[in-house]
Amino acid sequence: MRLLHIADLHIGKRISEFSMLEEQKHILKEVLRLTDEVEPSGILMAGDIYDKSVPAGDAVEVFDEFLTELVSRNIPVFIVSGNHDSPERLNFGSRIMKNNGVHIAGSFNGVLKHIEMRDEFGPVNIYLLPFVKPAMVKQYYTDKEIQSYEDAVKVVIENTQLEEQSRNILVAHQFITSGGQQPERSDSETINIGGLDNIDASIFADFDYVALGHLHGPQSIGRQTVRYAGSPLKYSFSEVRQNKSVTILDLCAKGQLEIKTVSLPVLHDMREIKGPLQELIRAGNSLSEISRDYVHAILTDEDETYDAIGQLRQVYPNVMRIDFVNSRSRQEIDSELATSGDVARKNPLELFAEFYFKQNNLEMTDEQLHIMQGVLEEAGGIKQ
Repeated sequence: MRLLHIADLHIGKRISEFSMLEEQKHILKEVLRLTDEVEPSGILMAGDIYDKSVPAGDAVEVFDEFLTELVSRNIPVFIVSGNHDSPERLNFGSRIMKNNGVHIAGSFNGVLKHIEMRDEFGPVNIYLLPFVKPAMVKQYYTDKEIQSYEDAVKVVIENTQLEEQSRNILVAHQFITSGGQQPERSDSETINIGGLDNIDASIFADFDYVALGHLHGPQSIGRQTVRYAGSPLKYSFSEVRQNKSVTILDLCAKGQLEIKTVSLPVLHDMREIKGPLQELIRAGNSLSEISRDYVHAILTDEDETYDAIGQLRQVYPNVMRIDFVNSRSRQEIDSELATSGDVARKNPLELFAEFYFKQNNLEMTDEQLHIMQGVLEEAGGIKQ
């Protein structure tokens, strides 16, 4: 049995003022082309179908067309919600779509949704785990101690009766680590501070393959068969060096599987360029094949430049971001670092007063200071 694993489509995403919708239409057509070429028995979609919980109408239309094309090819589809999706909206029509082979786990209802497929080696059990937080699971397992994301997912798996002799696949959208090993992350992902959402890969030991979404770089974590497909497109400049792909999984008998990746062509790549303004303009004029890419320009000119972004966009129309790196910018960074060192010497009331001034351009009144001091003291803050 061959399965195609994709994730993190983020349909409807905007980067700076640029809509990614045309790029997404193109890449989904490439997924369909690959589907026709490799003829998978199913498509695993591991969450973040949309970029927003309330997606725009044109984003919904793009995904609707993609699903319709897959259904017309009689290919079963297995979808879980991600942290960017609205579980209830993604669930809409799921019972009707199930009759056409589209299996959706948007909302968590206390158990893993289970679909059985079969090939010449026997059954393949596919389990769908939508993005969950501890509170979502705790309401169904009130007798369990659930404090962390790992506790939540572990309880769900422990209460799932797996057929040990069969091949078991889990589709999930969570942040997975492995002991002290951290996966590669990018700026476009939402990860909780402090590691509260970490889930160790070891809790998936009973699954033959775990099809993950959430992180945008294609990678395995813990073992080869616990894998992030990654996003099919680059969604931040921290991803410019990532080799985007989709994952193909070939299952044979129990314990026998092969994983390979396939890169798909994009309309426009994302890249960083660095140098003096006029040199970048000359390079863009001579390299027209890259000038249409999405660009982060880092200018190193020491002298003032007039309308740098306007000049660059004459050659690079898709400049998304521009930064300056020169002696002046380095001095500003040093100054900011020196200022940030003062934070450790200030108490919470002083820090809040500075924040209030920056937000309102007004100093706090004595009454406001008194009220805030009381709040901080009650919360365990430092007294003046």
